[in-house]
Amino acid sequence: MVQRYDRLKEIQRLDPERDFLEIYRLTVTYEFPWDITRALELALYRTYAVPSIGRLLDCTAELTERTQKRYDDTALLLDTVVEHGFDTEEGRTAVRRINQMHRSYDISNDDMRYVLCTFVVTPKRWLDEFGWRRLSDHELRAFAAYYRTLGARMGIKDLPQSYEDFERTLDTYEHEHFGWDEGARRVSDATLALMGSWYPAPLAPLVRGASLALLDDSLLRAFRYDRPGPVARGLTRGALRLRARAVRLLPPRRKPHYARQNPEIKGYPDGYEVAALGTFPTPGVRGCPVPGHRRPAEAPAE
Repeated sequence: MVQRYDRLKEIQRLDPERDFLEIYRLTVTYEFPWDITRALELALYRTYAVPSIGRLLDCTAELTERTQKRYDDTALLLDTVVEHGFDTEEGRTAVRRINQMHRSYDISNDDMRYVLCTFVVTPKRWLDEFGWRRLSDHELRAFAAYYRTLGARMGIKDLPQSYEDFERTLDTYEHEHFGWDEGARRVSDATLALMGSWYPAPLAPLVRGASLALLDDSLLRAFRYDRPGPVARGLTRGALRLRARAVRLLPPRRKPHYARQNPEIKGYPDGYEVAALGTFPTPGVRGCPVPGHRRPAEAPAE
């Protein structure tokens, strides 16, 4: 019978540079599926506070008018790569769809690299505070290698190499770029409303309050939200720490849990095709993509 820390021992027997996909998959689908989902939600949310990103997301209306679909498609495309790997037909199709969408917009390499950094750094910081254990050095190295690979296939240049590089890049970028934007605030409000919609209506204000209580001061300032009081912050964070203690005492998961199995994914009750996920913007018609724009020296999706 698998014991609570046996899977970590399995991870530590692997090579984080060669076996990064296997390590990442074990970590996110066996050890921390719920936590990684919450952390990646927060990671994407952080990006709205960079005005160039938040303004573009507001302009496309994908996160303000079709919030649930955008949430579902993003989670499912990223999940496809985790489940099937980079070099399978499914994985290549998912990366191709991600690239097709991004190439329709005027997105700088710096913004793309920053978004990638949030996927590496935010889960580590979330688990430091709310996980039943912290990530090992092996896992951090594997996370960095996994997202270096994803970033390369997205054509992102000057990628960080180590976890520490990802963390420095994120902190520097947020310090230099976080700021107010009216469109970004609309995207933030729509995202908080979406999270509330996953629960019975009377609980929606509570969910919004708990979500705000998890935001750091830099995010609250960027979106001009009032700082939650110490009671709200203490109760929210305390509840998550209590959950972590309870999870530590539970038997380890026997089967992987992928994001496609999450109850928050609501838009595809009858299944989905990876090639049909996401948006298909038409320049000048919907979503205000930039006609004919391409970032220079892009790598192929394959």
